[in-house]
Amino acid sequence: MLTENPPTILFITGAFVSNKCWDEWKEFFENKGYNTLAPAWPYKDAPAEVLRERHPDSQVAGLRLAELIEYFSNIAKKLPQKPIVIGHSIGGLIAQILLQRHLASSAIAIHSVPPQGIMTFKFSFLKAGWGPLGYFTSTKKTFMMSFSQWQYAFTNGMPEEWQEKAYYTSAIPESKLIVRDTITAVAKVDFNLPHKPLLLIAGSADHTIPESLNLSNYKKYKDKNSITDYKVFTGRNHYVLNQPGWQEVAVYIQEWIGKLQS
Repeated sequence: MLTENPPTILFITGAFVSNKCWDEWKEFFENKGYNTLAPAWPYKDAPAEVLRERHPDSQVAGLRLAELIEYFSNIAKKLPQKPIVIGHSIGGLIAQILLQRHLASSAIAIHSVPPQGIMTFKFSFLKAGWGPLGYFTSTKKTFMMSFSQWQYAFTNGMPEEWQEKAYYTSAIPESKLIVRDTITAVAKVDFNLPHKPLLLIAGSADHTIPESLNLSNYKKYKDKNSITDYKVFTGRNHYVLNQPGWQEVAVYIQEWIGKLQS
């Protein structure tokens, strides 16, 4: 248990889900002695049900990745010490970028959207991502996953009643521009630079960010003197943060952080 000057963990949410997805994670790490923050994205500080009622939401639709990175950078800069950053999906990409900007003491990227230049043509990735990219549709309107899209992209492999509960608890409208920006220079990382410790986590059952994509991300980091670790969890889909058994992932992260501090 940490007692003196405990580190702060900054949780960064991915796209399409409420920041409430971190509630149990916050409790888990606070019980271990950490301070925690899980800020909502701009224009999203409301329950998932309220955000869905606002769809199509022009404010959320106009949100860009550069703005989101600066938003979380400013949060990190205002903390008394550099935080441990834990991000999921696009939040995992932002975690990698904050680490590159020397704004994190360490970073954990869970099922991370990869930085610019890393791609896969795996069918599940293309199928899960086509709707959110929103090509041939207006970028002035948010994208809201249908329940069937949610079942494929997030909660595949779970019983339907759990998928439905997860959908109404967590699913929210998203900016198509945010998703498109992840393949631009805004999402660039210099893989040759030294960096603070980084852990990349993948799930073998993730349709949205396949295990192979996380592995490619991991292999891009070149500095041999920097700690870059990789872990795959069997059966984890993109709803990994709240998928039954999420504690296994949280415990692994907690132990990984503990080794850095020992």
